[in-house]
Amino acid sequence: MTELNRSHNEILDRTVDIVSAFASHNTLQPEDLTKLITDVFAAMREASSGKTAQVQAVAKASAYEIRRSITREALISFEDGKPYKTLRRHLFLRGLTPAAYRAKWGLPPDYPMTSPGYSEQRSQLARSLGLGQQRRRRKPDGAADGT
Repeated sequence: MTELNRSHNEILDRTVDIVSAFASHNTLQPEDLTKLITDVFAAMREASSGKTAQVQAVAKASAYEIRRSITREALISFEDGKPYKTLRRHLFLRGLTPAAYRAKWGLPPDYPMTSPGYSEQRSQLARSLGLGQQRRRRKPDGAADGT
């Protein structure tokens, strides 16, 4: 058996393992199964060919897109296009820091990570609880009034 045939058979075996593991845990339509097999085989063949994957450059957000991504009630994520009150948890789950997110999408350093409405709501809550105010000095219990 030639090296090329052996490599092809190994890729085919691994493709079968991956697809069967996926299909055993997920519901698939018959037409989706064919596409899954083709896609996995192509990805495995590309990975084994020694070619380095081309990193796709992410398009930087335009000024218009940046303005539109900030609404009063939510921030629209450039990663998945969904609205979030705060981006920190969303970015953490994707393995990004706020600085890395800003750099990736070409956002200014002052781009907010929390929506304005949510920030205002949290600020009002903190004020109502008395947070951020210095505590008033109380007179010790045994101190004289001066009378």
